[in-house]
Amino acid sequence: MNEPMHSCCFTGHRPEKLPWGDNENDARCRKLKEELACHVEGVYLAGCRHFICGMARGCDFYFAEAVLNLRRKYPEITLEAAIPCDTQSSAWKIPEQRRYEHYLAECDEVTFVSHVYSPGCMQRRNEYMVDASTVLLAVFNGSAGGTMNTILYAKRKGLQVITVEI
Repeated sequence: MNEPMHSCCFTGHRPEKLPWGDNENDARCRKLKEELACHVEGVYLAGCRHFICGMARGCDFYFAEAVLNLRRKYPEITLEAAIPCDTQSSAWKIPEQRRYEHYLAECDEVTFVSHVYSPGCMQRRNEYMVDASTVLLAVFNGSAGGTMNTILYAKRKGLQVITVEI
């Protein structure tokens, strides 16, 4: 694991909590992706070289995409997939599974927080990412859930939290 002082992790919503759902051609989604790319580059320019993604559908995919695109410009960037359990993508639609596998193949490191699903494995994954980072980049709509819990945990741990509100 890379040193936390050079690491940025991410939290954000799945398509069900996004105003555009899974329509990534929606202008609001394209705008969010541009904003995420700017924040990822800003965090890189501030010293982060290692990025950790929970690899969930929706905003996690946007984050992974932004990091991988930036890596073309700055090849020293590394991307780690923090996987909550072996079956994370098993119930997803085939196109989402393919996208997930593509991003996993591009990662420099894959960490399984648990191999078996349990009710708390997603939160343990989020805590692992926060514990390994000094910066949290979050896409947040204000609703209760995993994203809010991760933001609160990161603040308690003293991380710099950058929030993109949707």
